[in-house]
Amino acid sequence: MNVQPATVKKGRKFDQVLDGAREVFMRDGFEGASVDDIARAAGVSKATLYSYFPDKRLLFMEVARVECARQAEAAINRMQMAGEVREVLFQAASHLVRFFMSEFGRQTFRIAVAESGRFPEIGQRFYASGPAMAQAALAKFLQEQVDAKALVIEDLDLAAAQFPELCKAGLHTKMMMGIKTSFTDAEIDRVIHGAVETFLARYGVGAKV
Repeated sequence: MNVQPATVKKGRKFDQVLDGAREVFMRDGFEGASVDDIARAAGVSKATLYSYFPDKRLLFMEVARVECARQAEAAINRMQMAGEVREVLFQAASHLVRFFMSEFGRQTFRIAVAESGRFPEIGQRFYASGPAMAQAALAKFLQEQVDAKALVIEDLDLAAAQFPELCKAGLHTKMMMGIKTSFTDAEIDRVIHGAVETFLARYGVGAKV
């Protein structure tokens, strides 16, 4: 594809093209995705695809933008936190673990990392729409619990960043490195409970520093 000015034309088959491109990019990454495969997956001609996106980079960026927006909305819905601190943390951990272990979570993370050197905005958007939003929602909940004297936290931002990392222990690196591709419910529950108990052991009222 020849590089053209960064404009995106909307039209009747715009969403159809994006859906096909999402499928191919998620499967093959930016370099591996061919125009022929994208057109085939979208059910459109190459001429139609070119009419919307004369540059594969523009198409990739638009797919990433839409996916980031979807992820942001999902994060907001997941992180509605209210209730007893242990139960809320348990539910938050469950959502976090199952998201980063999902096919979409894995593929999005891989592409964001693989393409962030070429397109820094991809990594920035992924972080802003996923991890940063989850961390902000968690920090808000933690502040409420500190105010209610249920937790003792001096550095809320650090604590909110630590919790998701606890939820990855023994799972995320193994999965991303291909050491292990699936985990049992018992293995996942072990990590979730461990994350919550470790967090409360550090920040719960009466915890020893």
